[in-house]
Order: sequence, then C-alpha cells, then structure tokens
Amino acid sequence: MSMKSMTIGVIGAGGIGRAFAIAAAAAGYAVMISNSRGPASLAEFAASVTGVTATDRQTAATADIILLSVQWQYLEAATTDLPDLSGKIVLDAMNPVIIPAFTFPDLGGRTSSELVADRVPGAAVVKIFNTLPPELVRTPGTAEGGRRVVFFSGDDQVAKGSVGQLLDRLGFAGVDLGGLVQGGVMQHFPGGPLAGLHLIQVAVNG
Repeated sequence: MSMKSMTIGVIGAGGIGRAFAIAAAAAGYAVMISNSRGPASLAEFAASVTGVTATDRQTAATADIILLSVQWQYLEAATTDLPDLSGKIVLDAMNPVIIPAFTFPDLGGRTSSELVADRVPGAAVVKIFNTLPPELVRTPGTAEGGRRVVFFSGDDQVAKGSVGQLLDRLGFAGVDLGGLVQGGVMQHFPGGPLAGLHLIQVAVNG
C-alpha cells in the first residue's frame, strides 16, 4: 500500500490530536478522529477541516496509522476493546503526566512508550509528536523557510520508514532517534534532552 492511500486514525482530540488531524488532512490523507465523548462532540471540528471525519475510537483504530494522544490517566480506557491492531502503526504522542494535578506516575523503570506498547499488542509503536506544542504540529512550514524537525523512535524499521515518509509528505523533517527505549528516553517529558526543543532543518549550500 502506498503512503498516499493510507488512512489516518486519531484517538484523542485534544490539542495534539486536532493539530495532527489538520496537518494530515492538509497533506491529502483521509483522517478519522475520535474522543471519549463520541462523534457528535467532534462534528463541528470535522466539518471545519476538509478530509476529517468524526467517529468512535474503535473505528479510528481500523486506520492504517493511528495517533494515540490522550491524557496519561486515560490510556487504559482509550485502548480497551480496540480491534486487532496487527500490522498497524500506532503513533504514541503521549507524555506520562497526570492532568490536572501535573504529577508523574511511577513507570517502574520503563519508558512510557513501553507501557503504551503493552496496551496495543500487534501494533508497531512509534514515539512521536510529544515534544512540540500543538501549534507547531499543526504548521510544518516555518517563517525561516526550513522544515520543522520532528523526532521519532521505534523498534520496527519498516514502520519507521513509513513514518518517515508520512512526515516528509506532511512537510516535516523527521529525525530517527533509534529504538523505542533509546529514543524514548531522549523524548521523555519531563527531563528528556529533546522535550520542548524546537529545531528547524534548513538547506546548506556548498
């Protein structure tokens, strides 16, 4: 299947979920977006963005590439009773922060993406879009004329290749950080060296 024909599902319609949906739809992808309150709560948003359809999370999870972007305390609820995810790519845009208390759960010495992977068996998990605010995810282009850098990491090389193509089509400059644990440590919020870092890739002549 070509990248152009792949469908995009979004589970979690907060700032990052909506920003990614807008960017993906602008790049020509068919996007299905969902949240815990049901499609009716997203009807106005979906109607305002060509290419975006409001749906439930089980339907969103039938897409080829699925962005998971819910508050950490809702991870279990958001990933319960999903269809078989074998062969699919799950983009983990989550940070392990309990909102609104802004406390940090004990991850047992593991990265948050390892815990996410436990919840989506069969899927190839790629950590991505957790280090930038929504307004930067929504707008790949920059005033500087370069491409906004997006870090990603994962253990499945084929899935990461597809994610790299997705980012390129969206207009981002993807930077592969390696494996899910190795890269996840660098992307981790709080404390990771890349969390909140905003970089621009510019062409170098000569």
